[in-house]
Amino acid sequence: MFRTYLTSARRGFVLAGLALVSWLDLLLELVGFCLLCVGLVFAYTLALEGTRPRAALTRRLAGRWCGVDVEPPYRPAPPEPERERDGWYRDGNSLFKRSWFIRWTKRFEWISDDPATGRDLGWQLWNPLAGLLLVPAVLLAGPRALRLYGKWTRWWLGPRPARDRDGRVKGGLKALGFQLGLLALSIAQLGMVLPTLLSLIWPSPLFPTMVVAGRSVTDTLRREAKNWTGVRIDRPYLPEPPFPVPRADGMYQHGRQLYDTPWWPARLARLRWAMSDRATWRDMAAAVVNSVVLLLMAVPSAALVFLGLWGVVALWVSRPFGQALALTPVAVAAFVAGLAAAPWLARQGARFAKLLLGPTEASRLAQRVERLKQTRTDASVAQAAELRRIERDLHDGVQSRLVAMGMKLGAVEALIDSDPAAAKRLAAELRRTSSETLTELRLLVRGIHPPVLSERGLGDAVRAMALDSPLRASVTGVLPRLEQPAEACAYFAISELLGNAAKHGEARRVSIDLDYDDGLLRIEVTDDGKGGANAARGSGIRGIERRLGAFDGTFALTSPLGGPTKAIMELPCQLDPDASSPRTSTSSETA
Repeated sequence: MFRTYLTSARRGFVLAGLALVSWLDLLLELVGFCLLCVGLVFAYTLALEGTRPRAALTRRLAGRWCGVDVEPPYRPAPPEPERERDGWYRDGNSLFKRSWFIRWTKRFEWISDDPATGRDLGWQLWNPLAGLLLVPAVLLAGPRALRLYGKWTRWWLGPRPARDRDGRVKGGLKALGFQLGLLALSIAQLGMVLPTLLSLIWPSPLFPTMVVAGRSVTDTLRREAKNWTGVRIDRPYLPEPPFPVPRADGMYQHGRQLYDTPWWPARLARLRWAMSDRATWRDMAAAVVNSVVLLLMAVPSAALVFLGLWGVVALWVSRPFGQALALTPVAVAAFVAGLAAAPWLARQGARFAKLLLGPTEASRLAQRVERLKQTRTDASVAQAAELRRIERDLHDGVQSRLVAMGMKLGAVEALIDSDPAAAKRLAAELRRTSSETLTELRLLVRGIHPPVLSERGLGDAVRAMALDSPLRASVTGVLPRLEQPAEACAYFAISELLGNAAKHGEARRVSIDLDYDDGLLRIEVTDDGKGGANAARGSGIRGIERRLGAFDGTFALTSPLGGPTKAIMELPCQLDPDASSPRTSTSSETA
C-alpha cells in the first residue's frame, strides 16, 4: 500500500513539473502571435506545432499512469502542394514557382482552424494550476487523484463532439477575448504606422513595401472581425499597377521620362499607387482612432469581469464569513454584467472599425472595374468551350443519327415496291431511331438550359436535381423567381458540386441550403465525403469559379482531409422582372 502511494506521489510530481512547462509554451505562442501580427505567419504556426509534442506526452502519461486513455483530437495535416504540368504551384488564382508559401499558408489555416488548438491553449493556461493542486492531492488520495487528473486531461486534450452553441459564460468570455484580440490587432496596426511614415522622409521605394506590410496586419483585423463578430469589412484598396510594358523602341516610360530597364518605372508606379490611394491614409488614421476607441470599449467589460472574479476570491480569503456572504452577490453581478456587455461591445467595436477600414465608393468602383477585366476573359473562354461542347454533341450524336435516318429513308424508297416486308422493317427501325434521337436531343437541350428551371425556378429545379442524384440530398430554403442567367449559373454550379461529391468525395449525404436576401443569392452545399478537394487538382472547381466570376459572384471552399466539404457561393442578382407572379418554392424537401 505504501509503495503504491509512493509511486503515485512520484508520478504526481512529474506530471506537476510537466504542467508548469505549459506556461512556457503559452509564452512562446504569444511571441508567435505577435510575429503573426507583423506578417510572419510561419512563426505562429511553428509555435503551435512546437507545443503539441508536450500535449502528446501528457496524453500518453495519462493513459499509462492514470489509467485514462486520451485519443489525439487533431485534424489530419494538409497534403503537400502538387506541382502542375506547367511547373507552377496553384493556390486559388495565384501561381507560385515554389511551394513553400502555399505549404505554410495551408498549415496555418489547418492548425488555426482546428478546434483542438483552442483547447490546447486553454489547457496550457489552466493546467499548471491543476498540476500544483495535484501534488497535495496525490499525497492524500494516491491513485484516485491521478485518475481524476487523467479525466481532467481527457476533458481538455481529448476529442470532443462539436457543439452548435456556447453557454452564456463561455460565450461572454469568448466575446471578451474577441474584444481584446481586436484591440491587440489595432495596436499592432498602430505599430506599423511609424516606420511607414519614416519611409516618407524621401520618396523611397521602401514606402510601398511598408504600406503592403501594414495592410497585411489590417487585413488580419478585417478577417478576424468577420470570424469573431460577424461584421464583414471589405478591402478598400485600389488595384496594384501592372508591370511596365516596353515601348516599340524597347524603352520603358513613366510620365515623360524614359528608362532602359523596368526597375525604376515599376517602383515609381508602385510609389504613386501607394500614395494616391486614400485607403493608405485612412488605414493610418484608423490605427490611431481604433486603438483608442477599442481600448475604451474593452475597459468596461474587462474591468467588470476581472473585478468580479478577484472580488469573489478576495472576499472569501480575507473577509469574515458574514461579510463575504453579503458582498459576494455584488461581485457576481459585476462579473455577469461584464460578460453580458462583451458580445455587444465587440460587435460595436468591429462596426466602428468598419467606418474607416471599409471601402469607399471610389475604391468599390475601381475594384469592380478590375474584376470585370478579369472575369470578361474567363466568361469568353467558358462560353467558347460551351459552344464547342454543344457543336461536338450535335455533330457526333444527333447529326450522325439524322444522316443514318436519311440513308435508311432512301433504302425504304428503293424497297417499297420490290420488297414491302423489308421496307416495313426499315420503317420500324426508323421509328425507333427517331425516338432515340428525340430523347438524345432533349437531354442535350436539358444540358443547355433545363426546362424545369424555366418553368419552376431555381428552388424546384435543384430539388428535381436532388431526386435524380445518387446521394441522399436535402434541400432547404425559400426562393423567389430570379433572373434567368443567374438561376442557370447557380443551377449548373450546384450540379457540378453534386457530381464532385458523388464521384470524387465518396459522399453519401449532401445538404443544400438556398437563401436570397437584399439582392444576394447565397447557396451552401455540404457533404459528408472524405474531403481534400483542391482547385489545383481538377477543372470542375475552376469552372465554378469562372462561372460565378462572370456574374461578380464569389466561391469559398472548405474541405479538410476527412471532411466535411462545405462550399459557399454568393451571387448578386435581382428578381425576375418578367415573372407574372413571384412564385416561391417549398421550404424544405428531402430526396
